[in-house]
Amino acid sequence: MSDEQQPPVEPPDAAPDAVAPQVATGDDHGDDHANGRIPAWVIRAIVVFWLGFIAVGIVEHLWDRLSGLILLLMVSLFLALAIEPGVNRLARRGWRRGSATATILFSVLLAAGVFLAAIGTLVGTQIADLLQNSETYIVESVDRINDTFGSSLDPQEVVDEFNRPDGPVQEFIDAQQDNVVQLSLQALNGMLQTLSVLLFTYYLVADGPRLRRVILRRLRPDRQRKVLDAWELAINKTGGYLYSRALLAVLSALFHWVVFQAADIQAPIPLALWVGLVSQFLPVVGTYIAGILPVLITFLDSPVKAAVVLGFIIVYQQVENYFFAPRITARTMELHPAVAFGAALGGFSLLGAAGAVLALPGAAMVQAIVGEWGERHTVIESELTAMNVPGPSGPQGET
Repeated sequence: MSDEQQPPVEPPDAAPDAVAPQVATGDDHGDDHANGRIPAWVIRAIVVFWLGFIAVGIVEHLWDRLSGLILLLMVSLFLALAIEPGVNRLARRGWRRGSATATILFSVLLAAGVFLAAIGTLVGTQIADLLQNSETYIVESVDRINDTFGSSLDPQEVVDEFNRPDGPVQEFIDAQQDNVVQLSLQALNGMLQTLSVLLFTYYLVADGPRLRRVILRRLRPDRQRKVLDAWELAINKTGGYLYSRALLAVLSALFHWVVFQAADIQAPIPLALWVGLVSQFLPVVGTYIAGILPVLITFLDSPVKAAVVLGFIIVYQQVENYFFAPRITARTMELHPAVAFGAALGGFSLLGAAGAVLALPGAAMVQAIVGEWGERHTVIESELTAMNVPGPSGPQGET
């Protein structure tokens, strides 16, 4: 068709009633609203919400089912990191890793068993003596209260209330007798969990090189070096931290044994070991919890001795904080008190008492790994950065 035969093109304003086409803006909310349809973004938001809700439910269900196993694995991991240096030393002397690991674990288990047996025997003996001579202890305690505070309590009335069959004391004793079976089952469960931890720890340490080779096979050589450095740092810092706490526990037990022996307290060695271990390995409040048992046992014999024991525990804690701990932990890991307190609270909230115990070595390991990252610079001198507490190799805090 020729140009002369083309139909004439009308100008844009030749059709005043024509509707201008809508410019595409990528937002079709108006059309969806006009057509009565749900916007696409609402559908996507609903799908994401329900998928997130289902995922949270699945994670919560798995956590409820597997939290016990996760706790056992965490305890095994930290125990493996703690004994790895000792196993490596024995391996360099010609020991097989399996034999070295079994020897160290058996030694730890034997020491823990002896300690718990001694403490259990001591507590059981004291409870039996308290129940058999309850009237004598009550009369002596009431007389001390009357002499100290000038009161006029009748010892016989207190004894009668204690022995009343329907009284609160006897009801509590009867309730504890009914829980014997439950306590036995809990003890059996604790033994099974301990065995599981030991088995996991044994395999993690004895077969550690093979496990690391399996993991490193999936990584490039440069990343393999980074993983090995982080692993070695975790072993050194975690093991060093736990060993430093063990050394502090030995010192604490030694000094407390001297005082307990001098004060002629019953079973001074088990009580000193109790104070030393609990005060070092139970974070934040370990010292105060450890001091309750010797103070109570001593109070039954003599309130004056109990006051002496309590005073020495408080004084020794200050000496340890300002003299022993900074020097012993200078070569391992020194945690800021706020970090230690926060880690203990977080561990207790997440995993209970075991989480609180694991929190400090966990925080120490994380702090060690994070502390190796990034470039370091010399800190400028200022009143806000001055360290006035000298350590064995210079001011504290320079890590």
